[in-house]
Amino acid sequence: MSAAEDAACAAALFAVDPAGLGGVCLRSLVQPARGHWLEMLRDLLPAGDPVRRIPFNISDGRLLGGLDLTATLAANRPIAERGALAAAHGGVVILSMAERVSAHTAACLNAVLDGGAVITQREGVLISDPARLGLVLQDESMDEERVPASLLDRLAFLVDLNGFDLRTCLLPLHDHEQVQEARRLLPQVQIEAELVAALCGTSLALGAGSPRVSILALRAARAMAALDGRSRVCTDDAVAAGRLVFAPRATRVPNPASSEERNNSPTTETPNAEAPNAEAPNAETPPGAARDAQPAHSPSPEERGATETGAREEAPRPDDVILAATRAAIPHGLLSRLRIEAAARGGPAAPGRAGALRTGGSRGRPAGVQVGASRGHARLNVMETLRAAAPWQRLRGRTSAAKGRVLIQPGDFRTTRYLRRSQTLTIFAVDASGSSALNRLTEAKGAVELLLADCYVRRDLVAVISFRGRRADVLLPPTRSLVRAKRNLAGMPGGGGTPLASAIECAALLGGQAKRRGETPLLVLLTDGRANVALDGSGGRDAAHADALEAAQRLRCSRISALFIDTSPRPSAAAAEVATAMHAEYLPLPFADARALSSVVSAATTRAAR
Repeated sequence: MSAAEDAACAAALFAVDPAGLGGVCLRSLVQPARGHWLEMLRDLLPAGDPVRRIPFNISDGRLLGGLDLTATLAANRPIAERGALAAAHGGVVILSMAERVSAHTAACLNAVLDGGAVITQREGVLISDPARLGLVLQDESMDEERVPASLLDRLAFLVDLNGFDLRTCLLPLHDHEQVQEARRLLPQVQIEAELVAALCGTSLALGAGSPRVSILALRAARAMAALDGRSRVCTDDAVAAGRLVFAPRATRVPNPASSEERNNSPTTETPNAEAPNAEAPNAETPPGAARDAQPAHSPSPEERGATETGAREEAPRPDDVILAATRAAIPHGLLSRLRIEAAARGGPAAPGRAGALRTGGSRGRPAGVQVGASRGHARLNVMETLRAAAPWQRLRGRTSAAKGRVLIQPGDFRTTRYLRRSQTLTIFAVDASGSSALNRLTEAKGAVELLLADCYVRRDLVAVISFRGRRADVLLPPTRSLVRAKRNLAGMPGGGGTPLASAIECAALLGGQAKRRGETPLLVLLTDGRANVALDGSGGRDAAHADALEAAQRLRCSRISALFIDTSPRPSAAAAEVATAMHAEYLPLPFADARALSSVVSAATTRAAR
């Protein structure tokens, strides 16, 4: 089957059992293919089933239900209203921009998909409504944003429409009447234990995820049989379910040699070895036995049983068939893309998204409410304040004469919490001593220039510290000017001792100032690690190394993230020891090019933001 046929088949199976199959994740940018798929799904669903759209930033009250403020104030008693999930009972919910959904909203959706009901107690009302529904996620992710894995784990189908162009036509494989008949037949469909074991084994062999995925594949196979009008699942149904459910989730490709060895085992050759004796009698066979022998065209019951046994043993096993078909359906280069995406999730941040998340202030993204009156820059949330006060109006003695007025007490005030990303300060401490200049100072400067450009793209602040001679100097205070940073870096002289301890102390001072300003500091230290100048300016490698270790431990206690890049031609144990003391990621420069350095610094920035 082609990709378009797989997408159409997934729509038909989902229309047969939306609640049982959980849902579909449509990975696609805004394009006609996604609209065609959703239109196809609406045509296959029953006319009375609700189809509701919800945004990714929907509030808890709109999603789960809560206090109906207007009705409560009019009736002078708490009155609950149904949320979007309860209103979609028996139908389908379409979640837009699912890659941006919050963890809290994802947890609410998971609870409803697992329990088939909305059960919540908030704002003085208890809500318990059935909500058996299917979920369609519209995934428009491009960079580091990803749909929560917990949601994907509960959806049967992951459909990628990004490869479809305007000429790709999505034609339905089943009509509306077939889907309705399959819905009526589905409760009677049964599946054999052998096929259940084959599907579970395929899931394990491909590393397709949790046991929920195997359960979803079983339900997809039952829906496939119901679409074909059968009450028993066959191997072809299991093969189709494996293609649609397991192939997009595969994290490894098993070696096909194991199934070939099973099929070529000695047990399959036994019937063929005995075949000559069954076809022609032996020369020493008694005459009576020869007369009693059956003709060649009419084998005996024993011979027929042996032939049937051999045929059954030579037939491919269901798990081998399902595994082979699923392996063939895995898109080319999928596993390589998975490895790259896994590295990206723990690696580089997208432009403008490097800072740590912080709460407070009056700007940013709304992130719920908090109890208490407005203080400082906090904004009063009028609607949530009224919701908190409405259930208590009768107890507070509101009369008919006071109709239209709401009695509010200090405990009812609610303010909006905002979530914003802080500015990131990347501090580059560059070793300009004689040993570093002799080795790879020029290459280190080139690497720093590339990293400075990356920080400029992310709109980070940068600072440059140069250390040589007897102390470290701030060559460039925190700035966003890329031109100024490159100019100061290019004019940095080299030569003299290596005051590593002084450089770490200077970086800790800059990082502490940044933290007090609400910024997220990150130290990138480029040195060969051969300290020979102590904090007091005196020489001696032993004293200088001991001071560097003490300064590194103090930096670690200040909880400033650090990256130690060893610029020595041969990585030294002293540099690794200092990196361990400051709890920094150690990266020898001889084994990393400029692109790798840029990726590692971006990954360290992301971890610092967390």
